[in-house]
Order: sequence, then C-alpha cells, then structure tokens
Amino acid sequence: MANKKRVVVTGFEPFGEHAVNSSWVAVQELERLGLGEMVDLHVYELPVDYQAVQDILPSLWKEYQPQLAVHVGVSGIATSVTLEQCGHNKDYTRLDNRSFCPASHCCMENGPDYIKSVIDMDTVCKRVNRSNIGITVSVSQDAGRYLCDYTYYTSLHQGQGYSAFVHVPPLGGPYSSEELGRGLQAVVKEMLNLLEVD
Repeated sequence: MANKKRVVVTGFEPFGEHAVNSSWVAVQELERLGLGEMVDLHVYELPVDYQAVQDILPSLWKEYQPQLAVHVGVSGIATSVTLEQCGHNKDYTRLDNRSFCPASHCCMENGPDYIKSVIDMDTVCKRVNRSNIGITVSVSQDAGRYLCDYTYYTSLHQGQGYSAFVHVPPLGGPYSSEELGRGLQAVVKEMLNLLEVD
C-alpha cells in the first residue's frame, strides 16, 4: 500500500472590505470534499499578519512535513481561479490587520528576489480548463505584494519550492463557495498528479 500524501492547504481570515474571506470558505469546502483516500489533508486559517505568518508557516512545514502546501487567498480583481507561479521577496509596504508592515519591506533579508514553484502552473491550468468543470483557471506571475505573496514566498523557501498559491475571486464573483471548493479540488489534484510524474 503506497503511503498517503500529506497536503496542507491554508486560507486567510477576513480583512479590509472582505468581511467574509472567500479563500477560507473555499478551503473549508475543499476539506468537506476531500482529495481522495490517499491524501491526508490538513487545513489552516492564516491571520492577515506578517509576523504571525513568519512564525506559523515554518511550524506547519515542520509539523506536517507535507509533500505539497497550497495557500489560497482572495483577490478583489480576480474573476477566475488564478494560479501563481512565483512568490516575491521585496516591496511589502501595505499594512496588515495589525497596521504593521516589515521595516525592511521584504520577506527575507538577502533572499532571492523571487522563488518559483516546482509545479508548472501552465500545465495545471490547461488540464483543469480542459476538464470542463465549469471553473475557469488562469496563471499569474504576480501574487500582489501583500500577505498572499508574502506567505507564498515564505512557504516556497520553507518547502524548497513544493508550494503553490491560488487566488480566488470574492464569493459570487462569479463562483459560489461550492464551485470554488470544486475548482480548488481539481487544481490541487492536478498539482499532485504532476508531482507523481517527477
């Protein structure tokens, strides 16, 4: 019997105009749907807080030692489920929920400017779009230089690239929580399929 894969999936708490954060709603829906019996799924709600993310992510990687960590965030401008290819180190000037931002404006002093995921997001995107599940998926190279990007870079560094970031639109813009959960499930399954091949 093959070993179960461990996957950690995170969403974010509410912030700003997002009184309900669709990322956490989508992650809870994914938890309900599951990823099949060969995957041990662990979900976690992250605070919109730079310092907390710096503490929490290393402990999640250490505790679960996942084959893949997938972080989900809401994007007010997204109308599709958006796969981010890389996380960025610099230019963090937006304040978090505690009105804080890093004095250095970066994730890691002297870290590389960006870190790419080992997962080819273009391939994941094409496969999910071909499967006609009623959710449109796209790919982006810019996760937005806020907590989403910050989380992604930190996780990519912790997990040597075995991390992914997915931006989802706000609820109803255009997808329901069930549709977002289904889209997330399809995306994560394809990511795991790609890792199988490597």
